[in-house]
Amino acid sequence: MTGAKLALYERKLAGLDRKGRSRSLVPVSGADFTSNDYLGLAHSKRLEDALREAIDRGVPVGAGGSRLLRGNHPEHEALEREAAAYFGAARALYFGSGYAANVALFSTLPQRDDIIVYDALIHASAHEGISTSRAPSVATTHNDVDAVADAIGRWRRAGGTGRPWIAVESLYSMDGDCAPLRQLMDVAAQHDGFLIIDEAHATGVFGKGGRGLSEALGHPENCISLHTCGKALGASGAVVLGPAIICDFLINRARNFIYSTAPSPLMAATLREALRILADEPERRDRLAGLVSFASRTMEAATGVQASGSQILPIVIGDNRRAVLIAERLRSEGFDVRPIRPPTVPEGTARLRISITLNVDEATVSRLFESLADTLREERQ
Repeated sequence: MTGAKLALYERKLAGLDRKGRSRSLVPVSGADFTSNDYLGLAHSKRLEDALREAIDRGVPVGAGGSRLLRGNHPEHEALEREAAAYFGAARALYFGSGYAANVALFSTLPQRDDIIVYDALIHASAHEGISTSRAPSVATTHNDVDAVADAIGRWRRAGGTGRPWIAVESLYSMDGDCAPLRQLMDVAAQHDGFLIIDEAHATGVFGKGGRGLSEALGHPENCISLHTCGKALGASGAVVLGPAIICDFLINRARNFIYSTAPSPLMAATLREALRILADEPERRDRLAGLVSFASRTMEAATGVQASGSQILPIVIGDNRRAVLIAERLRSEGFDVRPIRPPTVPEGTARLRISITLNVDEATVSRLFESLADTLREERQ
């Protein structure tokens, strides 16, 4: 029996279970339709060889301290130089995770007199950073450029004197659709503001050389982008790209950068190789694009659900428990598909988030959607 000190948490867990929102860790098994390893780099021989080579030349596993103390390893600085050059930015700053980078950006850069205008479907890590910012914030309807401009206009008319910060994802992780970046950049410029773009799910997949969807904007000084390294790049961490002064400000004021042990120098060395793979092996992106096109057609024919246009293919189920049961059925048949439920997505929109990666082939994709179609048909009977 649970003791009194733990009873509160037991009740809260029971409440989650009643709502169909209880979660648990599930071992990895079956064909990969849930990871973000879009280019299949997580198990690539080139990354493995780069890691071994770094160990052989004495690169340490741990940094031993924060970047501002003894943890600033030459591999970190080499990665930042190479990332800035590859993505065409003035400067790059390496963080241990995309979550940490988003929290640093939004808790540090917007000032008290500024405003943060963010897309309602932006990632939880951005929400976390925004919640700790000194600047006020307002959510806008998903991918609604006019709503963004209107929110800034209302703030100005109410006496807002600082700068607006527009926060979006370039490719949304749960819906698979893309932000209207060019129009949002225009709004930022018109209002003397900044645009922060989370490229987590576009890095490596979209843009020239896998440089993301922001690549087309050319990195103006009021544009800051975040490229996570634990998805298509096959490793972990994130790089923030932008003007040198912005990176220097983060080094001096971002608490989770200042007070965190630096990421493993071995990971930085591995990511340097991941960037070289993006440049050397464009066929990975071509193969993924072909597989996404095939999967989209197959899904639409099997389920009647319109594809998103990207490697993220959501199928909205609605009910939490139903989404869980369908995902469990698919896993029992050898397909690793996970249910996504509130609060990750809005209430009433529990879904299967089907992720297309180079870890599967067309035959496996066909079998998945055949199984899903059978499951949905049986439910209706």
